[in-house]
Amino acid sequence: MNEAELNAELEKCPAERVTEDYIQGRIYGRPKFIRATDTLTICVLTVDNGFTVTGESACVKAENYNQEIGESIAYKNAFAKLWAFFGFLLAENGTLKK
Repeated sequence: MNEAELNAELEKCPAERVTEDYIQGRIYGRPKFIRATDTLTICVLTVDNGFTVTGESACVKAENYNQEIGESIAYKNAFAKLWAFFGFLLAENGTLKK
C-alpha cells in the first residue's frame, strides 16, 4: 500500500484520530535547530502547552554534514515523537479537543 492509498483508508476511519494536520496545528512557533557538533543536529519543537520534544540527526563524517539535510531529518524525528504523545492524550481523554 503506498502513502496515498494508506491516507485514503485512514480517512475512512469513523472515530477521532491524531492527524498530521492536528499535530502541526499544535506546534507553537518555529522549530529551533542546534548544531551541537560537527556531525550532530538537534531540533526542538514546542507545542502550545509548552511541552517540548527533540529530534536528532547525525552523519559519521563532518565533511558529509549538510545543514539543510540535518535539519530536515532532525525535524522529522522530533515530529514523529509527537504522534505518541497526542495518541496518549486521545486515549486518556477520549478527545483531542482542549
